[in-house]
Amino acid sequence: MMTNPSFTGPASSYGASLYLLHVIDAQWIATSGSVAFPEYGSNILERLEKYAEKGLIKLAETIGEIDVVTSLRVGSPHVQIVQHARDEDIDLVVVATHGRSGLKHALIGSVAEKIVQMAPCPVLTVKHPEHEFIMP
Repeated sequence: MMTNPSFTGPASSYGASLYLLHVIDAQWIATSGSVAFPEYGSNILERLEKYAEKGLIKLAETIGEIDVVTSLRVGSPHVQIVQHARDEDIDLVVVATHGRSGLKHALIGSVAEKIVQMAPCPVLTVKHPEHEFIMP
């Protein structure tokens, strides 16, 4: 796993800490979780939390000389990210975009867009290299 210089660069340049946050979407668990992971049964949230924590630790270990703080939250992703930025007095939020457009974007919205609108600090959006830009 290779880290993206979009978030490691600024942290390294300024001697800042890097906060890695993973949000488990509570609405997804309530509506689709048991269908997607029937083998998890009633322990779906607990299992997803353990899996996410392991992933955060693994990612943090790849970063190197930057101070990394990992966190896990459950709830609406954009709300939790904005609240985490407030709680931790974050200077810059870096978020990846998924490149959804059209009806899918209209129905579920863009988490990145909502973060840009609501965040208490600047937000840097990073397009995933596999996603093409599609005109709306």
